[in-house]
Amino acid sequence: MEKKTQFSLWYFLFALFAVFTLHDLWVQVRTTEPLPYSEFQRRLKAGEVAEIAIADNTIQGSFKQALPDGRQKFVTTRVDPDLASDLGQYDVKFTGVVESTLLRDILGWVLPAVIFVAIWLFAMRRFGGKQGFGGGFMNLGKSKAKVYVEANTGVSFADVAGVDEAKDELKEVVGFLKDPKSYGRLGGRVPKGVLLVGPPGTGKTLLAKAVAGEAGVPFFSISGSEFVEMFVGVGAARVRDLFEQARAKAPAIIFIDELDAMGRARGAFAMGGHDEKEQTLNQLLVELDGFDSSSGLVLLAATNRPEVLDAALLRAGRFDRQVLVDRPDKKGRIAILQVHMKKITLAPDLDAETVAALTPGFSGAELANLCNEAALVATRRNGSAVTVDDFTVAVERIVAGLEKKNRVLNEHERTVVAHHEMGHALVAMALPGTDPVHKISIIPRGVGALGYTIQRPTEDRFLMTRAELENKMAVLLGGRAAEQIIFGEVSTGAADDLQKVTSIARSIVMRFGMDDQLGNVAYDTERNTFLGQAAAAPAERSYSEETAREIDCAVRHIVARAFERSTAILSAHKDLLERSAADLLQRETFDEADLKALHTRVAA
Repeated sequence: MEKKTQFSLWYFLFALFAVFTLHDLWVQVRTTEPLPYSEFQRRLKAGEVAEIAIADNTIQGSFKQALPDGRQKFVTTRVDPDLASDLGQYDVKFTGVVESTLLRDILGWVLPAVIFVAIWLFAMRRFGGKQGFGGGFMNLGKSKAKVYVEANTGVSFADVAGVDEAKDELKEVVGFLKDPKSYGRLGGRVPKGVLLVGPPGTGKTLLAKAVAGEAGVPFFSISGSEFVEMFVGVGAARVRDLFEQARAKAPAIIFIDELDAMGRARGAFAMGGHDEKEQTLNQLLVELDGFDSSSGLVLLAATNRPEVLDAALLRAGRFDRQVLVDRPDKKGRIAILQVHMKKITLAPDLDAETVAALTPGFSGAELANLCNEAALVATRRNGSAVTVDDFTVAVERIVAGLEKKNRVLNEHERTVVAHHEMGHALVAMALPGTDPVHKISIIPRGVGALGYTIQRPTEDRFLMTRAELENKMAVLLGGRAAEQIIFGEVSTGAADDLQKVTSIARSIVMRFGMDDQLGNVAYDTERNTFLGQAAAAPAERSYSEETAREIDCAVRHIVARAFERSTAILSAHKDLLERSAADLLQRETFDEADLKALHTRVAA
């Protein structure tokens, strides 16, 4: 529970308690007996009473002289119906009083009820609007978009690096909004919608915030999940309200993050129960068709799952542009690291290019996390600046997990792990075109890694030949081949290696058409992937049982041949394998200097 909500709730409970307490005190005041009736009779007979007023149930009056405690007025409960006849015996002036029942009801019940309702409404408005009840009922159809104007986000294009092409696309949109006459002098118009597509962590939302900081126009930011509520029709109402607000402040930009939360393909769910999402999507489609781009209204959206979006949402005239925000290459990683390295204290000999070489495949968010982890590593060792070694430790922690030095392995298991990791390294050093080995360690890391071998590519690669794929498979099988050669049996330590090898072999046969027997045909219809994400349900295969058998045989043959290559390489360097594994058992870690000397011995 949020702090403000918690405070409001306690305030509400306290006020409710106070109302009931005051009511009880009011009733108590009305029913108390400050003067016993017997005392009243005694003082009446003594002639001390000056005058009285008789009500239905009480007698109020005053004494001729004040009592020792200072009281002169009194009230007592009327209990004797023959009181009037008794009063006639004394020289006392008495009158009857008719009580006002309306005033009593107002003070006794209506007034506390009014106070209670007022406090209840106040409390509901304080925290009920956030929770969807009380005062929030009146705002269910209102858009929850956050509105930024000019530099309110604190982000500009200078803070975004590594995605130059996407920045150029969005700079054009911002320029059109700032100077529509110049950009539209030849009859062109600003795109109605721009869809940012890319893997998680590549900077899609950061780009949108940079647009807010550069555009100088109202910027409406909302998540796709905020359109969907438990009440039917709320999502469509919020879409209408969002576009009405944006039209009123045009030129403006609307940004919808995680568009796939509301833009999934209609009819994709056979079980039903998704009418609310479809109504929301239909309303969005209507709004996209309903506004004129010349009015200066632009829609930005971001998603990492474009394959699930409705086709009507992606057609030209709605989202005119799809901008890919991919993982950065080495040049992009250098630019991103330069942005984040400004926030930490670096060693004089450290540059962004060295760190970028350690991080192939890292996204922008992962690089930002890497800089933070490296700073924490340097802090833990009481260093005065962040060095290359700190970044290396941070990379290992992110990729392989936290070191588990307290995980004790028996001597035989440590020996098997040492030979396994050394088998990977020796095969990688012996084969041409493989990524250089950066580090070997038999210190357990993460959940199940008992050891690891890190290979660092010298450059970014986008194409691979069959020979390079087979070399990669041989390196993966080097650990199992080393176990077979040294111990005459294999262990479960190669389970992850076997999964990767099998995946590569199937891709060679089914995706890349690299098998001579099966020809240049793609059989992989089961994996509808985009940006490395597999589809939720595999499609039915489109080939016969005989072809499936040929595929299985081809995959098995490719894997067996890669294992034979690994075995042949390690058998030729068996002595070096045993000596290096024994050295690794003592030292637990080989760094780059050790690996260079080992590579020289393998080449010889």
